[in-house]
Amino acid sequence: MSARPTEEPLERRAIISGIGQSDVGRRLGRSELELTVDAALAAIADAGLTRDDIDGISTYPGMGAGTPGFGGPPTPEVQDALGLSLNWHDGGGEGPAQMRAVMAAALAVAAGLARHVLVYRTVTEGSAQGTGGRQPMGGTGGGGSVPRFGSFMQWSLPYGAVSAANWIAMVGQRRVHEFGLTREQLGQIAINGRRNAALNPKAVYTDPMSMDDYLAARIITTPLCLFDCDAPCDGSTAVIVSHRDVAGDLDHPAVQINALGTALRGRPSWDQFDDMTTMAARDAAASMWERTDLTPADVDTAQLYDGFSVLTIVWLEAMGFCGRGESGPFIEGGANIARDGVLPLNTAGGQLSGGRLHGFSLIHEACVQLRGEGGPRQVVRPGGRNPEVAAVANGGGPIAGTMLLTRGIR
Repeated sequence: MSARPTEEPLERRAIISGIGQSDVGRRLGRSELELTVDAALAAIADAGLTRDDIDGISTYPGMGAGTPGFGGPPTPEVQDALGLSLNWHDGGGEGPAQMRAVMAAALAVAAGLARHVLVYRTVTEGSAQGTGGRQPMGGTGGGGSVPRFGSFMQWSLPYGAVSAANWIAMVGQRRVHEFGLTREQLGQIAINGRRNAALNPKAVYTDPMSMDDYLAARIITTPLCLFDCDAPCDGSTAVIVSHRDVAGDLDHPAVQINALGTALRGRPSWDQFDDMTTMAARDAAASMWERTDLTPADVDTAQLYDGFSVLTIVWLEAMGFCGRGESGPFIEGGANIARDGVLPLNTAGGQLSGGRLHGFSLIHEACVQLRGEGGPRQVVRPGGRNPEVAAVANGGGPIAGTMLLTRGIR
């Protein structure tokens, strides 16, 4: 383990001062730029700022990268649409998962390169899927040519493993073999998410789900069924990362960035990681806890990545909320992860029911909960207090990032 920093981690100079979200739906039929502008303006207003105050911008993955509906508008397009004058800008797909955009913004603010940074993540995968444009990660985009792939895909694609679902299913199967993970245990992630989504007016799926419903769903890639996979949708989420010295100017509690987790100490591989039950989640979480005096026992709510339910299982252990191999029994029955449980989990429905906003919805929900603005889904901790510490995790496979957020004084 690395030595704990002797100086205050730089990320603590930054806060999340504003949050915003566009409409969210399966197929909204609106452009990615429209959705982004909606979310951005909402976040700017929430922070009590104007567009003239925004001097930084950051996004993931940038340059409209990826398959149709995945990348969102690049930063120059958003800067132009909003008429921003910038001192700092950033975008990119490589790094500690989707929240790398928030991490970069926090460090830019800490370094004095910007004072208020707009960070956004936009997807229109629901619409792309409806038109047949959304491809698997190994998709060719049509045509009759034979594609060539490097890296691990040259070994997985010939066997039909064209999707991250297939690659994560291997992790699930390993956990079934090594720890005795059952479908009934795995199902609690989906059922808990659906229960919470029923209280989120923007959630994609809100109909009640029973264990029988879950077990009856068709298998997509063993051991994952339909309800273990996130729901492609359209929507944009934005946050404003500001210097902490503006916290007193807000009309709501600031959300303070206490620690970031960025490490990747194992092999950067989907299928050849040294421990196929952990993935990079192990390293990102460990590096976060090395940067704080807080512990897993201090966390009041966890918003953990659920692109596939088994990822959440992995994150529970990686973040130290239960021991290695103990996540199945920890979530069995669902009581521990319910809103009134030991660890309220994915309280807006996550991505399985809330919609695949690619991890940024989890950051947004952590802020909502810390600010006490969850309405009927608001977590209330023992003694009647609102959450004071939230843990957020993004990513899967060799791509992982974590963030520990705390409630500031209003």
